[in-house]
Amino acid sequence: MLKDSPPQGLWQDDHFNSLVPDTPINRRGFIAAAIAAGFAVTAEPVLGQAIKTPMDGLEGGDTKVGDIPAYYAVKKGSGKRPVVLVIPEIFGLHEYQKDMCRRLAHAGYFGVSLDPFFRLGDLARMTEIKQVIGLANQLTDQQAFADLDAVVAWTEKHKRANAAKLGLTGHCRGGRMVWMYSAHQKKIKAAVAWYGSLMPIGTAMPQGPLDVTDKIMPPVLGLYGGADQGIPLEHVERMRAGLLAFGKDKRNPIHVYDGMPHAFHADYRPTYRKEAAEDGWKRMLAWFRKHGVA
Repeated sequence: MLKDSPPQGLWQDDHFNSLVPDTPINRRGFIAAAIAAGFAVTAEPVLGQAIKTPMDGLEGGDTKVGDIPAYYAVKKGSGKRPVVLVIPEIFGLHEYQKDMCRRLAHAGYFGVSLDPFFRLGDLARMTEIKQVIGLANQLTDQQAFADLDAVVAWTEKHKRANAAKLGLTGHCRGGRMVWMYSAHQKKIKAAVAWYGSLMPIGTAMPQGPLDVTDKIMPPVLGLYGGADQGIPLEHVERMRAGLLAFGKDKRNPIHVYDGMPHAFHADYRPTYRKEAAEDGWKRMLAWFRKHGVA
């Protein structure tokens, strides 16, 4: 069991000062600092603990896949690297997602991400979480699948990407989409879903991962927090049962970190739990290696 500190609020603006009592900046200063650093404003990050992975030895950066804003990173050189597609949280393509690509690049991958919500606005710069959630909930799975398919097709043509070895990962809303997209895209070799919702979300997403357990094709590893207030263990156990019913439980295991909150990997948020985050990252890389994404 991993030790956990007391639960902390995720979204409440009036909790900001209590969550980071030692910070020298006020709410207005925080927003300015978050925007300048490229982090999602409404996630209320503790900027001092956010991990910043350098581009040293890497190439890549912001790009476009058609009209879709995207970002990639890969080690400098001439060889092709296995691809890991990173699906963002509800804040879109902000600094945390870009850092995931750089971390993956240093681990030997062609890390690529996109902004699934670009048609709805720049969700990372919005200051009200209700507005962010309201807009993010308008994105249909069909549109998300089409955009992800476009990014996969883009990697297939990129001179530094080996898209025949395609991995997939994502956190929070991106974790939900890992399950959903794994039931859609046959080219995925292995995937890792971090604390993704398992239930339907409004009219735009009338199905959840619980509804597509029979259709999931690649081996998917689920990483969840035992104290996640938004994803109760009951939902996780229902997902296990659904996978078991279709004989997919061994191919798609779920690991629960006792006492861990939602977003325990998000180093820019107060929910970050270093030990669990680092363990999950090691499990993810080992999962990719085990299933041929290496």
